[in-house]
Amino acid sequence: MVRVWLMDNTTDSDQRLEHHRNPPVFLDLPELFKKTGVEYFQINADKYTEDSVLAELRAKRGYTYDDEITCSEKCLPDYAAKLKSFYQEHLHTDEEIRLVLEGSGYFDVRDGEENWLRIKVEKGDLIVIPAGIYHRFTLDTNNYIKARRYFVGEPVWTPHNRPSDDMECRKAYLQHQAEQFVQLNKV
Repeated sequence: MVRVWLMDNTTDSDQRLEHHRNPPVFLDLPELFKKTGVEYFQINADKYTEDSVLAELRAKRGYTYDDEITCSEKCLPDYAAKLKSFYQEHLHTDEEIRLVLEGSGYFDVRDGEENWLRIKVEKGDLIVIPAGIYHRFTLDTNNYIKARRYFVGEPVWTPHNRPSDDMECRKAYLQHQAEQFVQLNKV
C-alpha cells in the first residue's frame, strides 16, 4: 500500500533514501489528492489484465496504449545518468500513469507550498500524476522497479524541466489546484 510523507530539505545525500522530516510528517490519500491532484488505485498486479478497477479507469480516461518499463542497474544503459535524469524536476503535458508490477520506488510531487511530497510505490500501486505538476522519480535502495505505463493515444514522453510555468498544462494544473481538484475525473 502506498505511503506519502513530506520530505526533508536534504539535497546532498542519496536520493534513494526515504528523506523523512524530523519528526516524520505523513499524509493520507485524500490529503495527497486535495494538495496535488495525484490519484491512487490498488490493483491486483498479478492479474492486472483482469482487474476491473484498471479496466474501468482505462475505459473512462481513454488509455489506449500501454507498455512496460524495467528500471535497474542491469537493464538501464548508463544507469547512474538515467537515474539522475529521472530525478530532474519536470512536468508533462499529459497525465503520467504508472502501475507497479514488481519492485518499488518513489515519485516526488510538489504541493502548493513548494514542499516535496514523497510517494512510495510498491507492487500493486497505481498512481496518476496530473499533467502540469512538477514531479520527479527515483528508485529506492532496492534499485529495481517494473511498471506498466498507460497513455491516451500514442505516448508523448517529453519532460519539460522547471521552469515551465508559461505552459498551458501548468496554468490549467494551477487552476485545478486552486479549486482543490474537485472537477477532475475520478473512477
